[in-house]
Amino acid sequence: MSEDPTLFRTNLPPLADRLRPRTITDYIGQEHLVGEGKILQRLIANRKVFSLIFWGPPGTGKTTLARIIARGTDSAFHEISAVSSGVKELRSIIRQGRANLDLGRNTILFIDEIHRFSKSQQDALLHAAEAGTIVIIGATTENPSFEVIGPLLSRCRVLKLIPLENGALKTILERAFNEDIILSNAKLNLPDKVRQRLISASGGDARKMLNALELAVELIGGSGTISLDILNEALQSRAQLYDKTGDYHYDTISAFIKSVRGSDPDGAIFWLAVMLEGGEQPEFIARRLIILAAEDVGNADPRGLILANAGFQAVHTIGLPEAAIVLAQVTAYLATAPKSNASYTALLKARGKVAEGGTPAVPLHLRNAPTTLMKNQDYGQDYQYPHDHPDHFVSETYLPADVNPDFYYPTNQGYDQFIRRRLRKLWPERYAK
Repeated sequence: MSEDPTLFRTNLPPLADRLRPRTITDYIGQEHLVGEGKILQRLIANRKVFSLIFWGPPGTGKTTLARIIARGTDSAFHEISAVSSGVKELRSIIRQGRANLDLGRNTILFIDEIHRFSKSQQDALLHAAEAGTIVIIGATTENPSFEVIGPLLSRCRVLKLIPLENGALKTILERAFNEDIILSNAKLNLPDKVRQRLISASGGDARKMLNALELAVELIGGSGTISLDILNEALQSRAQLYDKTGDYHYDTISAFIKSVRGSDPDGAIFWLAVMLEGGEQPEFIARRLIILAAEDVGNADPRGLILANAGFQAVHTIGLPEAAIVLAQVTAYLATAPKSNASYTALLKARGKVAEGGTPAVPLHLRNAPTTLMKNQDYGQDYQYPHDHPDHFVSETYLPADVNPDFYYPTNQGYDQFIRRRLRKLWPERYAK
């Protein structure tokens, strides 16, 4: 037990807030945005702010970046949540923005969960952004193309944040033990195996990692060794209420997707009910079903994607409570459908090949030749038109010479079986196995 049992009975902010970096140089991760010469580093160096939307999963630093930008550009900063703020609060901030503008100072309005703003609220922001009264920085876990009105979206630069890599999480963890006012003075031991489990379980979410660490330290009384059992207990602790903005939201949609992927309609319908009873947006669930239909059902049942897309349109048209029936139908269909991730796997392999070898030259016989000059350079020469051959097929080379055809392998599930048999007939040397 801790030598000082009051060690954690403080009025300090949570660990994640205590470790929040204040400058761009202290920020860890998102090198594609904050690295030397990248967009946010240049923005702060030039002290030239413009409206942004940070799009990415939780715990990747969206709020932190907004605060760093405001501090680095000496801008007035207002922070609101789209869940709890109304038009009245917006108008007050806009008035303050006008006053600041008259004094030559920018006003940044950070809107967490901007995708939850109604159209009228977004319209109220639009005019202020156009006039330069405020600079908008929105944060969203949802694709802004679906949730933010076009005129507002066109005035914002969308920046995609990615889950933090294990190296970044390790650095943040080390900073917690070395710099935090509480942890740096506590006698703690975090074995390598437990440390690795904490990092991997966070799923690229620094806030989730730090929250779990803080709870684990509290569970052992502020000092001593954090065992794997203690860490697992901390990781599994969840609020009783369904929080649409926190970890439980993402854990529940994860359980829902895994149940559908695992062909368990009961599990899928149960987690669907949990989300609906918790007030989850039906469009959010419907979009996940579309992705799931393509990623996990695929060509084992091509009708799954058609039904999922139709379900999204129906949900959007009729709304709750009846939309729940549509979601249940689509969920049950996809859960009971045969599964194939062959298309998704092929895409990952092909993208990996391109990333490794760079953009290849297109073989001459596959190039289009709309001009005489191109024809003289042998563009399109010797190309064989499949429809001129029996069965509308001819053995042809459609890849660069140094790329092996080793991407797409349909499964033996559902319609994938038919595709596999046909490919084996057309390309016997490729699909013999």
